[in-house]
Amino acid sequence: MALVPFPGQGERGPERSAPHDLDPDPDFTTAGNRILRRERIPDPYGDPDDEDAGEAKMSFLEHLDELRKRIIRAAISIGVGFVIAFFFHQQLFDFVMRPLQAGLSTGQKLIYTDPTEAFVLHLQIAAIAGLVLALPLVMAQVWLFIAPGLYSHEKKMAIPFIVMSTVFFILGAAFSHYVVFPLTWKFFVSFTTDYLTFMPRIEPAFGLYIKMVLAFGAVFQMPTIILFLARMGVVTAGFLWRHSKYAILMIVVVSAIVTPDGGGVSLVAMSVPLFFLYLISIGLAWLVGKKKKTNADIPYEL
Repeated sequence: MALVPFPGQGERGPERSAPHDLDPDPDFTTAGNRILRRERIPDPYGDPDDEDAGEAKMSFLEHLDELRKRIIRAAISIGVGFVIAFFFHQQLFDFVMRPLQAGLSTGQKLIYTDPTEAFVLHLQIAAIAGLVLALPLVMAQVWLFIAPGLYSHEKKMAIPFIVMSTVFFILGAAFSHYVVFPLTWKFFVSFTTDYLTFMPRIEPAFGLYIKMVLAFGAVFQMPTIILFLARMGVVTAGFLWRHSKYAILMIVVVSAIVTPDGGGVSLVAMSVPLFFLYLISIGLAWLVGKKKKTNADIPYEL
């Protein structure tokens, strides 16, 4: 019996082309290939003539060498600041001890039990003061390390970055010294009773003081960080405002981790100013965001 093929079976008709909507976009494919080849895509918020900015590529070892140089120069700056501050170590010592002594009862003093403890304390205070003195130079080294990866219009933010980071660190440290630490210190001292006598050693007391000063100096960098993230288009004022409830939660969590009591007066004293700093950061992001160009003004094609 002969098998008769069905009509059309065995005969290959003309191939049907894919719908036009499924055709790959040549422009999108080109852009994807550029990304895979790690080519720099022009900045939509920058100048059209700035496409070649940052074209020089550095190897991993070159990045490490650049990081080493920046760390060495920052350390030298801190060392010079330490030498200058050590000439005034007694005045600095009195400045640090004043809030510690003010929280104690009349006639009560801080003690030290190790022969080198007081001398090392003077060195530590001078080192912290040296860091504050050298902070503009340290932040300049930080900027110089990240600057090669920025566009030219972003590099113009160098001076605002250095000034803002220095000013807000000093504001945070001063807020801790004059407001938060005295409240926290008195809170701990208040547990003295007829059965308990508080006899604080200088080393742990100063450790508590310096931990809070550095923590407040660090968290007060929020406006600086958000300003430059907004300038680079990473965040917007609307994004920050919509996620305010999550930001408040993160502020409370970070405050609970950083502060020594973890739930007392220092947590509240840190959370409240951080919330206002967050509102300031939203305003800064809004001001910076207004300067961005719309998509219609983008002068290039992918």
